[in-house]
Amino acid sequence: MRSSPHPLRAARGLFGALLTAVALVAALVTTTSPAHADTTLCEEFGTTTVQGRYVVQNNRWGTSAPQCITATDTGFRVDQADGSVPTNGAPKSYPSIYNGCHYTNCSPGTNLPAQLSTVSTAPTSISYSYVGNAVYDAAYDIWLDPTPRKDGVNRTEIMVWFNKVGAVQPVGSQVGTATVAGRTWQVWSGNNGGNDVLSFVAPSAISSWSFDVMDFVRQAVSRGLAQNNWYLTSVQAGFEPWQNGAGLAVTSFSSTVNTGGGSDPGDPGSSTACKVTYGNSVWQGGFTADVTVTNTGSTPVDGWKLAFTLPSGQRVTSAWNASLSAQSGAVTASGLSHNARIGAGGSQSFGFQGTYGGTFAEPVAFSLNGTACAVA
Repeated sequence: MRSSPHPLRAARGLFGALLTAVALVAALVTTTSPAHADTTLCEEFGTTTVQGRYVVQNNRWGTSAPQCITATDTGFRVDQADGSVPTNGAPKSYPSIYNGCHYTNCSPGTNLPAQLSTVSTAPTSISYSYVGNAVYDAAYDIWLDPTPRKDGVNRTEIMVWFNKVGAVQPVGSQVGTATVAGRTWQVWSGNNGGNDVLSFVAPSAISSWSFDVMDFVRQAVSRGLAQNNWYLTSVQAGFEPWQNGAGLAVTSFSSTVNTGGGSDPGDPGSSTACKVTYGNSVWQGGFTADVTVTNTGSTPVDGWKLAFTLPSGQRVTSAWNASLSAQSGAVTASGLSHNARIGAGGSQSFGFQGTYGGTFAEPVAFSLNGTACAVA
């Protein structure tokens, strides 16, 4: 779990070594410099840039014990992580690599902050290297805020725990499970005193994975922890150690945010907007739903994803013409290979069958690739 981090200090200058080829009369000896001189950071909030587009940060804020990390061509490794803090409190640091803006330090060329309604996809890839002699989590962080802020603590933090070692747990309490981006997660929700935290914990360690950040963002929106007019400010991948941590490493990281795929459907100048028709047939304890999503905008929607939340007590048992991310709670329906595109003015339909308890009700809100839809 995390308390509000301290502001990052300004990045210090980088110094590279200059190697000179020396010609001798008797022999010629040539020394070739490596493609990248790894940079070691031991300052509390020291940062550097890798690949010309990501920031690596030491970010030691929960202890005075030394911590040093080395930024590499593709990520970073933890070389020294002394000290420990109680496992029932916040971790001692968050060494990480990120795309976006964090405490006024923006990664080179980033298009973040970006309004969620304008983000079509946000593909990312991450590979971790783990150790067993430490207490830590390996966490991918997604930061959301009502404003395009580049400093301070954002309103909502989404944490995706790829691994955890030791008796540590996310902020808050477990509120259920969910299938997101094709994987099943424990879902935790709470507040650390500075921001809301929605955490997804893998039941077993994940060493590497490629996924769409927006799949997790849509979970936060459907659970009322963000809105489509909020902003994605940064995505980060690293470790939260409580005890030790030397040897942990992010061996590769990539992040892209594709914008221009959505807008406010209430804006008459919108190029993307949508409408959902939700029909159903209900009997005692069961129901079927027939859903039609219409693209009322002026541009096609490729790779459509419709997010909605099933009312309490409902559970999906089967579906057709779409892939559903979960059987209950927050659900994202995704088009299949034969119906993944919705042309301008066109529509796609899918359906599912399920069970329910108590009084039957329909979902009250839908969003298409992050854009809120009108409900017919």
